[in-house]
Amino acid sequence: MTAAVMAADGSFDPVISKLITSLKEAESLSEEQDLGFLQNLLQSKELNALVNVHSKVAKINKDDRIAPLLSASMQVLIEVLELLAPRCHISPLCKEVFHLLQTPHLQSLLFAHDAIAQKDFFPHLPEIPVEVDEDEETIKIVQLVKSNEPLCAGAQSAEPIVGATIKTDEETGKIIIARIMHGGAADRSGLIHVGDEVIEVNNINVEGKTPGDVLSILQNSEGTITFKLVPSDGKLDQRESKVRVRAYFDYEPENDPYIPCKEAGLGFVKGDILHIVSQDDSYWWQARRECEKTTRAGLIPSRALQERRILHERTQKESNGETKTENDDFDRELIATYEEVAKLYPRPNVYRPIVLIGSPGVGRNELKRRLVARDPEKYKSPVPYTTRPVRPGEVAGREYLFVTREKMENDIASGKFIEHGEYKGHLYGTSGESVKSIVNAGCVCVLSPHYQALKSLRTPQLKPYIVHIRPPAFDKLKQSRTKARARSTFDESNSRGFTDEEFNEMIKSDERITFLYGHFCDDEIVNGDLTEAFEKLVSLANKAETEPLWAPVSWVQ
Repeated sequence: MTAAVMAADGSFDPVISKLITSLKEAESLSEEQDLGFLQNLLQSKELNALVNVHSKVAKINKDDRIAPLLSASMQVLIEVLELLAPRCHISPLCKEVFHLLQTPHLQSLLFAHDAIAQKDFFPHLPEIPVEVDEDEETIKIVQLVKSNEPLCAGAQSAEPIVGATIKTDEETGKIIIARIMHGGAADRSGLIHVGDEVIEVNNINVEGKTPGDVLSILQNSEGTITFKLVPSDGKLDQRESKVRVRAYFDYEPENDPYIPCKEAGLGFVKGDILHIVSQDDSYWWQARRECEKTTRAGLIPSRALQERRILHERTQKESNGETKTENDDFDRELIATYEEVAKLYPRPNVYRPIVLIGSPGVGRNELKRRLVARDPEKYKSPVPYTTRPVRPGEVAGREYLFVTREKMENDIASGKFIEHGEYKGHLYGTSGESVKSIVNAGCVCVLSPHYQALKSLRTPQLKPYIVHIRPPAFDKLKQSRTKARARSTFDESNSRGFTDEEFNEMIKSDERITFLYGHFCDDEIVNGDLTEAFEKLVSLANKAETEPLWAPVSWVQ
């Protein structure tokens, strides 16, 4: 066995050489198998190459002459992509740069650059404990300037102060730092950590006091606030996570009786994109709205907490005598709280399918027909299958693909249909292969399936853009259909208009779709005027084709 490992320039790596020498001296004290494994590992070319790269990178970081200009080049790249995306269809140069910036090699290079610039390559070792006399404690004194940020105690709230929460330790009765709000004054100082014990505030001893007493001291303080703290045994990592989620419910912290600090809460509405910066707490996450990247983070209920609340609410409604049908349907679905998302960028000649869902009679099939007719070479709709006989005037392969019931049942059992159903004794359905063939041909596939087909369609392979076509209020719905002399789709002969009962059924069905599947939709169109609804559909179709949009993170990975 060689006594050392050669570096790339022919010199010995002293650290690995020392390790191998130490192993040889310990041969009599260790298992032979373990020694052999470690010796082979330390002598491997791969490990030696990694050590040399690490040494060179560490050396670069110590040389101020070649220090990186920024440590977030990937974030800059994302912002550039967002600026270029709307211009790709106008400028060939923009389109070329747009696709170049999405190549894996370039993005991997920038990712490596950021890791080096942020010194993420250094090993994360536990801090060396400070040796103190047995009768003494390590004390740190921290000064913060009083600012418009919350410091709260339990469920009590206080005027905005330093961006932290405090509580009484149940075992010791001492006042400790319970939470540091990302981006707040306490976080920016880097000197206050979760678990630190508060000894004094502005030279006032807080032993035996309650969190409310401490808040009173802080509220009555002016200018600089001085904390005397006993450091916690271990400092929790305050590094922000990169998780983004789409919220599927509205949240108002001022109306939440259980939030630890109302002033620290972050309100949002359904559909907002939130940057989850910390999930350390099982019940309360810290987050920012994606559009407010520089603000202090706020508290929001975690996914687990919100799911428990929703289930409790459903149980209460059921016990109050509300119908069980809605709850049964809900129990078969995932509870909609948050969905992790990422930006999905347009790809050349690969278009997302446009999926229109809505209640029967709302007009989604007419909107699909108009979109396909607008540009038949670009927008195409797959021909559905059916087991019913050919009707006079129909051409096989144009309106429908006519097959036997036996064949269609076999294909359904084989999973070849993304949607299927039975109407008046005949089967109908759309095959997955027909959708893929349209997408692979470089066209935009336009679908108007039953809403229950969304589970089969909303996949990482298809990446559909889903639009919910909704009816207006009853009066507007009846007026618009009567004025347009719309024929009832509930009548197979299309020989009459809609009845009031059918209008009400349309609205009720829409409420059901919203309840069960509304969170799956990327956008919605209220079809109160067909011309206006179609103009919006064209705008959304163009948006799906040209703009980077938020989508489930699994579609991007």
